[in-house]
Amino acid sequence: MRGAAMAGALAMTVTTALAQEGAAAGRRAGPPAAPEWEFAATGYWNAPRAGDGYASGLFAADRGALHLEARINYEALHTQSAFVGWTFSWGEAVKLEATPIVGGVTGDVRGPIGGLELALSAGRFDAYLEGERVHDRSDAAASYTYVWSELGWRPAEWLRLGAAAQRTRIWGGDRELQRGPFVQLTRAGITVSGYWFNPGSSAQVAIVTLGVTF
Repeated sequence: MRGAAMAGALAMTVTTALAQEGAAAGRRAGPPAAPEWEFAATGYWNAPRAGDGYASGLFAADRGALHLEARINYEALHTQSAFVGWTFSWGEAVKLEATPIVGGVTGDVRGPIGGLELALSAGRFDAYLEGERVHDRSDAAASYTYVWSELGWRPAEWLRLGAAAQRTRIWGGDRELQRGPFVQLTRAGITVSGYWFNPGSSAQVAIVTLGVTF
């Protein structure tokens, strides 16, 4: 979405400059337009086989390189967290984005969080990694590192298939890392996803998500 917006803005700037070249000769260009805000909201329904289902959510706002994020029931049940970060980008045909984030969590877990979000894309293939260190001030021994990762492939613009892995304290039983396939369908800024972690085991978890960008 950012790439398309930037390309459109550049094309408009070039067209306007050519049309007004004579009249604008000798004049200073105006200040560049401020980057626009972009928003994304995602709701999750988590259904572990060994426990009760629950909802979680994530809201993100980006303006240029600035990244803001808020979550609920994400690091743990009955928690709320918020973050601020800055995105660094490299490459075009093969693109890498790195977003260091800092923030905090409150609720059943309280304390500061530091993390990193990485996104790599090359043609129809992509990879995503999100990691954070949660420092629980109420119980230092309960501090932990949370990780979510995805490897994806897009056979069509609207379809993404792949595998995901997660390290979490909310569910998973004795498993250190949960793994499984996923499928995503996207149309007109709306994405529906299904994840199946630990398929067929007693620690099986199904996650259905609904996301919207605007």
